[in-house]
Amino acid sequence: MLTHKTLSDRYKGILYAAIAALMWSSGGLLIKLIDWNPIAIAGSRSFIAAIVLFIYVRKPKITKSKSQIIGACAYSATVICFVVANKLTTPANAILLQFTAPIFVAILGAWLLKEKIKGIDIVAIIVVFLGMLLFFVQNLIPGHALGNIIAILSGFFLASTTVAFRFQKDGSAIESTLFGNILTFIIALPFIFKTSFDISSVILILILGLFQLGISYIFYVNSLKYITALEAILITVLEPLLNPLWVFLFTGESPNLLSIFGGIIVICAVIGRGIYISKKEINKESCQI
Repeated sequence: MLTHKTLSDRYKGILYAAIAALMWSSGGLLIKLIDWNPIAIAGSRSFIAAIVLFIYVRKPKITKSKSQIIGACAYSATVICFVVANKLTTPANAILLQFTAPIFVAILGAWLLKEKIKGIDIVAIIVVFLGMLLFFVQNLIPGHALGNIIAILSGFFLASTTVAFRFQKDGSAIESTLFGNILTFIIALPFIFKTSFDISSVILILILGLFQLGISYIFYVNSLKYITALEAILITVLEPLLNPLWVFLFTGESPNLLSIFGGIIVICAVIGRGIYISKKEINKESCQI
């Protein structure tokens, strides 16, 4: 039987995922202000995030399970692929192609997690993708084939990370994030050693590691205890839409009307899906009382 507690837990999961997306969205603005090699930024940020997660976990559980290992590796691959994609293609291409992730999550979730794909999910994925396309259409540039392929790989790894975390919803998902950040830092060490440090960049890295990556992933991982992998990834599509908002507020760089329209479509699709499913669950609860 569906209980009020079940619904409140679901709302908690949605809130956690939205908070994670909000924190992730600050990355674009902060990274823009740091004049370092992108991989050095990724590795340094992951080092700070690893410390935050270690403090949160205190005693990490090393289960050596497939889901823990795959989750850590997929997380690291997501971060690295996204950074490399941004170097080889445009930021707009990289963000848009990474957020093919909901499609991969739908497929992997149905196959591995046995989470049924509903008709509303398919509609939401299509509308979200079209909205994202409108959002970035004026900044898309043809070519950059290798960078675009790596950006799609980033989306696949993001989906794999989410599914691996969902497998560990009652286990060691936070540890996967911790180990993934450590792995990213180790891979980035050669680039970090070549970096010239300055106070302003170090402060920004601390903010990125603490809030944009460390605390945000605590919220994201905990959201997956209460909502499906597909729902979590659809909610976090809000991240690239919020990113230009911070750029506008702090730099005055405003998005075009088509971007605003595309963003509204995506937000409406995500919220509409959430309302539809919540109403269905409330109706089920009413029928069972």
